[in-house]
Amino acid sequence: MAHELLSRGKASTAAMLKVECGRAQGHGPQLLDDCLDVVLGPDKEVDDRDVVEWSRALLAGGESFEEFTRTLRSYDDASVCGLVWTANFVAYRCRTCGVSPCMSLCADCFSAGDHSGHDFNMFRSQAGGACDCGDNSVMREGGFCHRHGRKGCQSAPTVPQDLLLLPALVLPRLVYTLLRHLREEYLPSGLLSESESPNPVQKAEKLLILLEELTKMGDAMRSVVTEVLTNRQSYQDLNSHSELQNNSGKVRWDWSYAKYQSVLESTRLHSTFPSHEVLALGCTTATDQNATLKHDCLLEELLFWTVKYEFPQKMVTLLLNMLPHQDYKVAFIKTFVQHYSFVMHTLMHSHEADTLSNRIVHISVQLFSSEELVAQVLDECHLLEIMVHILLGMVTTCLLKDESGCVLVVNCAEPVLKNNTYWPLVSDFINVLSHPSVSQRFLQDRTLVRTWMCFLSFFQGMNLNKREMTEHVEFESQTYYAAFAAELEACAQPMCGLLAHCKTPETSEYTRTVVHLCLEALQYWFKVIKFVDEPPSNQLTFHIPLHRYFSMFLSQAVRSQQFDLDSLLPDQELLAKLMAHPLQIQACLSEIHSNMWVRNGLQIKGQAMTYVQSHFCNSMIDPDIYLLQVCASKLDPDFFISSVFERYKVVDLLTIASKHQNAVLDPEHERPMLEGALTFLVVLLGVRLHLGVADDEILHSEMVSQLCMGDKTHSSLLDLIPENPNPKSGVSLGTGYFEKVLSAVADFRAPVFEPGGSMQQGMYTPKSAVWDVEFDPVSVILRAVYRRDMQSAMDRYTAFLKQSSRFDGNPWPPYRERPPLHPQYQGLLRLLHCKTMHIVLFTLLYKILMDHQNLSDHVLCMVLYLLEMGVDSSTESESTREEPDTEDQCYDSWFPSSSLLNNLHHVISFVRVRVAHDAPEVARQVTPEPNSAEQTAQVFSLVAERRRKFQEMINKNSEAAAAAGVFRRHSGSRPHSGQARSFGAPMLLPQQLVTAVLEIRESMLSLLVKLHHKLSGKQDSYPGPDADRLAPLTHGDGLIVIERILQKAARRSCQNEQSLEEICYKVTPPVPPRKNSPGGSLDKEERRRRARERQKKLLAEFASRQKSFMETAMEINPNFVATEEDGTTMETLGVEEALFVEKLYDCVICGQQTASTEQRPVGLVVLQQATSVLGHRREGDTRIHLPTSDDEQLYQDGTCSSFYDVLLSTLQKHFLDSTCLQSVSIGWEGGVFVQTCGHTVHLDCHKAYMESLKNDQALPTYALEKGEFTCPLCRQLSNSVLPCCWAQSAHRLPTPTSIAMCRSLQELAQEVQTKQETLGDFPTGSNLTKEMEAVQKSIRRVTPHKFTEYSKTPGSPDNDFLFLHSVARVNLELEIVHRGGSLVTRGAASAPRRSCFSQLFNILALGIRCYRIDMAYNPWVHLTQTRLGADMMSSKVEQFPVPLLFRDPCSLLLLLVLTMPQPLDKDLFGCILQVLFTLVHTQALATLSLCMGPEDRAAWSSSTCTQQDTWTPEVPVLQKHLSKVIGALSTGCLYPDNGCTQSDGTSQGMWSQLSIELAVRKSCLPFLRVAALLQHYLYGDDMPSCQSADEEFAVLAVYLVLLEVPRSSDEDCHNLTGHCLHWVASSDELLGQWCFEVTTFAAGNAADARTLLSMQCKAWAEPHLLQLPVSYNTIFQHYHRRPCHACSKVPKDPALCLVCGAFVCLKGACCKQQNCYECVQHTQLCGAGTGIFLLVNASVVIIIRGPEFCLWGSVYLDAHGEEDRDLRRGKPLFLCEERYRVLEQQWLIHSYDHVNKRWGPHYNGL
Repeated sequence: MAHELLSRGKASTAAMLKVECGRAQGHGPQLLDDCLDVVLGPDKEVDDRDVVEWSRALLAGGESFEEFTRTLRSYDDASVCGLVWTANFVAYRCRTCGVSPCMSLCADCFSAGDHSGHDFNMFRSQAGGACDCGDNSVMREGGFCHRHGRKGCQSAPTVPQDLLLLPALVLPRLVYTLLRHLREEYLPSGLLSESESPNPVQKAEKLLILLEELTKMGDAMRSVVTEVLTNRQSYQDLNSHSELQNNSGKVRWDWSYAKYQSVLESTRLHSTFPSHEVLALGCTTATDQNATLKHDCLLEELLFWTVKYEFPQKMVTLLLNMLPHQDYKVAFIKTFVQHYSFVMHTLMHSHEADTLSNRIVHISVQLFSSEELVAQVLDECHLLEIMVHILLGMVTTCLLKDESGCVLVVNCAEPVLKNNTYWPLVSDFINVLSHPSVSQRFLQDRTLVRTWMCFLSFFQGMNLNKREMTEHVEFESQTYYAAFAAELEACAQPMCGLLAHCKTPETSEYTRTVVHLCLEALQYWFKVIKFVDEPPSNQLTFHIPLHRYFSMFLSQAVRSQQFDLDSLLPDQELLAKLMAHPLQIQACLSEIHSNMWVRNGLQIKGQAMTYVQSHFCNSMIDPDIYLLQVCASKLDPDFFISSVFERYKVVDLLTIASKHQNAVLDPEHERPMLEGALTFLVVLLGVRLHLGVADDEILHSEMVSQLCMGDKTHSSLLDLIPENPNPKSGVSLGTGYFEKVLSAVADFRAPVFEPGGSMQQGMYTPKSAVWDVEFDPVSVILRAVYRRDMQSAMDRYTAFLKQSSRFDGNPWPPYRERPPLHPQYQGLLRLLHCKTMHIVLFTLLYKILMDHQNLSDHVLCMVLYLLEMGVDSSTESESTREEPDTEDQCYDSWFPSSSLLNNLHHVISFVRVRVAHDAPEVARQVTPEPNSAEQTAQVFSLVAERRRKFQEMINKNSEAAAAAGVFRRHSGSRPHSGQARSFGAPMLLPQQLVTAVLEIRESMLSLLVKLHHKLSGKQDSYPGPDADRLAPLTHGDGLIVIERILQKAARRSCQNEQSLEEICYKVTPPVPPRKNSPGGSLDKEERRRRARERQKKLLAEFASRQKSFMETAMEINPNFVATEEDGTTMETLGVEEALFVEKLYDCVICGQQTASTEQRPVGLVVLQQATSVLGHRREGDTRIHLPTSDDEQLYQDGTCSSFYDVLLSTLQKHFLDSTCLQSVSIGWEGGVFVQTCGHTVHLDCHKAYMESLKNDQALPTYALEKGEFTCPLCRQLSNSVLPCCWAQSAHRLPTPTSIAMCRSLQELAQEVQTKQETLGDFPTGSNLTKEMEAVQKSIRRVTPHKFTEYSKTPGSPDNDFLFLHSVARVNLELEIVHRGGSLVTRGAASAPRRSCFSQLFNILALGIRCYRIDMAYNPWVHLTQTRLGADMMSSKVEQFPVPLLFRDPCSLLLLLVLTMPQPLDKDLFGCILQVLFTLVHTQALATLSLCMGPEDRAAWSSSTCTQQDTWTPEVPVLQKHLSKVIGALSTGCLYPDNGCTQSDGTSQGMWSQLSIELAVRKSCLPFLRVAALLQHYLYGDDMPSCQSADEEFAVLAVYLVLLEVPRSSDEDCHNLTGHCLHWVASSDELLGQWCFEVTTFAAGNAADARTLLSMQCKAWAEPHLLQLPVSYNTIFQHYHRRPCHACSKVPKDPALCLVCGAFVCLKGACCKQQNCYECVQHTQLCGAGTGIFLLVNASVVIIIRGPEFCLWGSVYLDAHGEEDRDLRRGKPLFLCEERYRVLEQQWLIHSYDHVNKRWGPHYNGL
């Protein structure tokens, strides 16, 4: 029955089955099942074409599948977009609209929504994603597009039931067919990789595509698919279907199910964590250790095989396409959590962990971003327990153990950490904890938190570094990357997620729980590592996450939840232990910066920099500093200070003795370590990040610190400001607040251009008020990654003070007065008021005063700042309070109390020191009187003091525990047997040390006064305390600081004020300390003064010698030699003599100044390059826009190059080829442009220079084999040297009054013709001639051959003739372009660049002299003689010469001048100009007549018509000329009866005399500009000054002697061009002859004649690059998905040519031709080797020049003036007009080779 039914065809069978299944009592379902047994039977391969086609037909129910799809989509009422994308897809993220940080939108939904003014960015997806538009659980409804959300689905109709009838019955079998295939084809991973058969998933691709198409049909079909995938009974029935009846009998097919059961059984959820160790740590698993997966529906098994096959992209996309359906989403997240352990186990054992990680996150981020969805599986599936225990199990696979077998720490070299295998799991955990309810649920479960602390403990102390003491480490391990990444991602980011939800008093118990469990874990860790009181020396780990958890939660408790700090802190002993490791890190940082760890390699410095770097500091150094601040505020201050200096290993340095012995530090390390210790104390006491400062103040301080270190871009500032390390925690002040603070502290500096041409981005620089008031060195020290950052801040601060005239010297860091402390941290100030600190400060002040070794100004600066902070934190009541003399305070006799104000004036008379027996102190020691009241200070040991205090803590804690009868849990941390120490005993000193008593008799006040005298170098520089004196300045050096401290001390204590007065009265000027040298030593300031005097004396002596030399030179040669800008010199002789003086040149190689001779010529260093700039000119001034829609197109037929191609091809079609090549110029495409830097060299010196470059071992960045080199002086790229010809005689311009006295125009014309037949006086066989011929050949090699061959006869001399005179034309036209398109003076912008045209012209003239013009077709004869042209046109020849009115006057000018003997007489040049101007004028009128209607032509052809100009006494010349032209051309069929529609842009209608005059001027101006430049270079005449475009014609006409005097009357202004006419023969005859040539040709080719005539006298606008849209998004959206024209695929790197708008593939192999990629090909076609391309996916411009390319930069910047290369930030970009103008200007003047320095070869691969 089934076979018979299937034989009817797919459509009819499906239609019948649809009808049968729709009947209530029909047998349709059974019949369909039988058909499916055949169609989807086990004997069918899944890639069989019939399987998919029958499935599509049955699903459609008789319709075509496409029609079925359209019908279903019309009923779609889905409120969520759900578009799924893979890696590299461009999507958007709007932080304003997003509820979850993971929200994303597709481009269509983003564009359709309203996000104006929002904080959004575009990004390129790395792992894939899905569009969240319409999902209010991850984004706000205001950001939905109009198609999604509640508004988009209200009008959808109800789906007919019969439409989904067959899909509901077919889909279960279809999905089961896929599962059966996956079961049968499965092989274990090892065998799968070795198998040669196709991948099973690839084999099922057609079936997967069909299922994916079903998921995209709308919400109705998704409901059916959801029901099919989650139906338990259906899945059970499909698995119990064990046999199939067909014609061949029974076929068993349940073996696939058996294989599935076997694979399922082998996939147990084994925990990788050893069970006995789990129990030892108090951790219990949430699930059975050996649980087996069990599947109850198709969805569960489908996900199972997806995991087994390691998440193939097609299956992932299929599963994600269903997520818009809410029921499916709930079922899928439960299934995913069920398989979560299996997923992570697969990830750990995968060979492609990176790809697998991305695909796992692609799924999980869609599921765990919704708090509502996560809440549903939190209890039911134990989500948190699963995640935590999987993480714990993952970590336990890479543990290191000690010798006893105890677990210590993770091994960072293991793949789990090294390859970031844990990242997907950690990312999911962070995502889950970002939801408040989930985070609180986690914190409620003490067992779960304790397990998490167990997890953290394995990272505690990882990547331990041991200092190499003898040899340099052989191999530098890079495991620290993995260590820092693991702590940041696996420890710090979850911590911040938890902290974000512990901010209110309601959550205070959660905080208390975490703090207590942290302490519990830390106690256990101390016990495991057998820690007593200090870490081992010379060992360092930067990773103590347990300490940082305790620190951050402690800070949160006090700051946000008003906890009492003492209630959360442990006892003193444990607190002292907590202090040890963070303090060890700070000390080792100083050791690293002091190069004590240099043998460990660069990696140890990398760790130190990473520790303080902005991305890590919030979770590393900041918590460490805060924890140390807490410890300092609660521990005994003497103990803390002693611990600091002992840990920094500088206790031996803190002695009054002048010399000491340090057993642990080398002498060169003592000073940096002491500076490090003092810097640490300054930071500890000055930083307020966690001590009560608000978030806005922290942001303000961080921003000021970064800006003070250097100007920053907006993006770098955002990146450098430390923020919450968890991007999903939602803890942020917001971009709006960031911008508010930024505007308050910084000024924006717009993008500028460096002198070298490189681009600067928009920068933010600190305001003046920031330097004046807010610059805080303490904050800068904390955030400085490099030492140079702090120095940079100080340099900028110094520059500000000098610029603002605040301070001219070298200022000290302006340490500020600190903001008040939070009440609970007031104990921190006790560090400033303890005897140990006062002893250290006194000792350092004394040593600095006595100039002891290893003490610097930096040490003094910090000592003074600590004193000032102590004085600021003191009150007058403290100074009067005396402390009781108890036994505990008798350990020393340095100071009577702990009050700084009291101790400042306390005088220390004698001190006992331990010194070497031969120290000078032994000889100078004194013995105090026994009955004297003066006390002798004892030897003070910081080490002994610290140990004594620590022993006191232990004793107090033991007594308290004994009194309570409680056994201390952390008693295991006590010293074991053999480890007990006598903490009260002093350190044993070496035997060679003896005790000496030194007489001091100083107080801290007296030391400060004497230091003031010493720093100033003056006697009695400190006048004493004065109450009426103004407060000392904030900015200044040490003198200001000391004055400020003394003034504050005097104001706060009357006793200090009295002591200061006594000191100032008694003290004497400081005596310089004695040195070992017999001559003594000078003070530093005195040495500087003497050095300046010596320098001044040397400079004066040098100036005197220079003056004497100049006077002697003037006596020998009284004629002063002036040097011009181009490097030439000319003596200031008489005017007439100077015109004929031989020119001298400076060779920049040998330095000699000589003339250019035939045997030793001098050449100009030049760069020759091909150019197509002129070819991209257009007629109109309107810029062409880049197409940004399918309706816009670009056409290339309006360009100058296409115009001249049409002109030349039309001429060659009708006229003699040799005359055609004389009538035009080439080079508009592939012309040769020659530019120079202006420097000259001898040609023999240049050859030697080139040989030296070839022998140089260093690889040059230029092509030596092509003759490229850099100018020896300016290093500008060059590739040739133009020989300088003999000196040319300069000729005066004849004045207008002398024209009548000169030879007649006819005589000059005849002389021109005569000279054309003679050769110029070029030296033959000389070095000069040989070099000029060599340059000619090099010019031909510059441009591709196709741009030089235009003759019909290959190899014709006419072709070379055309090329050479076109080179001159191209260079002249380009100079006009460089001057702004005209010769109107426009200031500096139009100033001429250095030109080499004179030298180039001589070389071209030498080349052209080899070619002789056939006198029968000589254009000069046609221009000056009558009847010749008419006779030739009437003669019977195959091809006629080109009529003169069809010839380009500029080409004729250059042709005639170049063929004349050189140097050319100026009168002859003027004759040629006058004759050619008549031709230009006639061409302009003839072209204009074509634009007139019949009535206009008839009116103007009448000689009696005056065009209503009644004031004209006679008919103007212009009118007569126009009348003759129209009359002569009207004799033929040139003018059509209905008038010509061609126009040059001039308005049609009634033509007035003025309008015709202006039109003729416009047509003649291009010729006049070329002629004026040519005259300027040939004869050295200065270019005339022209200030406006209206007067340009008149000025140039006078300059070229076409016009006698400027005309100013109205009559003359209307007839200015007519006054410039000078006819060499009868104007009637010449006009008649020229027009007869045209009319004769028009008799048989009227259309071409009109075309050729209208193409004359074109006025081209300046070339421009394409006009780009303002928003870069417009370009990106139109082009980034545009397919390639060759392969129809979207290119990976699309690019746009900014010259012509072509869309090309960068590095696209599809467009590769002859091993040359498309961009390089297009560069040759469009720019003759120069290409400018905008990379669509990177927003940057690249320049291709010949075989090299460079990255130019971007012309699109964001709102803050920054580039966004590769669109990494995705911020909106806007066109920077200034940058685009620079790019265009560099293109016009061909300066890319000079401006851009970073060139590299592209090997035709772009």
